[in-house]
Amino acid sequence: MVNLFKKSVVAAVAVALATAVVPPAYSADIAAALKDIEDHPAPGPNGEKPVLASDVKLTPEEIAKVKSMNATAAIVMHYTASDWAKAQMAGQKAALDELGIKIIAITDAGYKAEQQVSDIETVMARKPNVMISVPAEQSATSAAYKRAAAAGIKIVFLDQTGAGMVPGKEYVSLVSSDNRGMGKAAALLMAQALNGKGNIGLIPHASDLFATKERVVGFKEAIKAYPDIKVVVEQGVGGPDFAGESERIASGMLTAHPELNGIWAVWDVPTEGVLAAARASGRAPKDLAITTCDLGVNIAIDMAKNGFVRGTGSQRPYGAGYAEGILAGYALLGKEAPAYVVLPALAVSKESLIAAWPKSNGTEPPKVVTDAMK
Repeated sequence: MVNLFKKSVVAAVAVALATAVVPPAYSADIAAALKDIEDHPAPGPNGEKPVLASDVKLTPEEIAKVKSMNATAAIVMHYTASDWAKAQMAGQKAALDELGIKIIAITDAGYKAEQQVSDIETVMARKPNVMISVPAEQSATSAAYKRAAAAGIKIVFLDQTGAGMVPGKEYVSLVSSDNRGMGKAAALLMAQALNGKGNIGLIPHASDLFATKERVVGFKEAIKAYPDIKVVVEQGVGGPDFAGESERIASGMLTAHPELNGIWAVWDVPTEGVLAAARASGRAPKDLAITTCDLGVNIAIDMAKNGFVRGTGSQRPYGAGYAEGILAGYALLGKEAPAYVVLPALAVSKESLIAAWPKSNGTEPPKVVTDAMK
């Protein structure tokens, strides 16, 4: 699975641009910019050198040794109610199964740090060898993660670490998609949809989560190349009802700023709320472009139907989960692991949707998506 990463962004963009009605200069500029994003993923939260997930591997002999350990793992999630989380956990399970590591606990903190601290303490009592986790909040959970590390549990983080924790000592590795690159890709797809001119609103994540902060940074960096596109309003979504809250935010934006030509939201679940607001506003898809990050079923259906969603800078959550499982093997073997493991951004438009789905989610596209393409 992890060998699917190379060259996919360029291939997807080539297909998308072949049929897009975009001035030639924009087509060339966007294709070149997306190629650069793939080739140069951003560094980690502390400037760590990005190592591609495709380079994280175990030999057959190492796999056999891990299997002989009869090790156990716990998966401690910030929340599990998204297509991203389901694909992430499917990748984790696939790798852990290959290594003979038994999953003894899966927790969902509902995006609440206090619940996640309780989850970590509950999991510690079961004494897993490995914990794979994404913190709901860095500072409030850090002490609990440090206690788990001190108890001998090997921690593999995804998207961000507990605050102040040291790689190679208190955790094995941090795995993340190139979230800055994803934000850039979403900005470029927005520029393509607007033919380089318009007024847009942004709905970032009101959180200190490294992954989602990087997305808005990347979006703003890339959109600067298009001086005729203006960000006229920005309001963050805090959750836990990300779709409902984003619907209210987007509705307010469209009412207060009828000149809006586009809205970007930080991932697919908030984007579902933006879609609901757009439909309720009476705006036509040709008059309002939406881009986002991640690739879930509902935004894919809208994209397939030539709706409001014009594209997404997607993660590859299945591949990320798979890498996290393999890194659990590194930890059990005492094998030196990269401090920061990254998966390149995947630019997805309607034209590349079907080919991009397995690269992102590790499965063939669901029937509801393929039917929507007809």
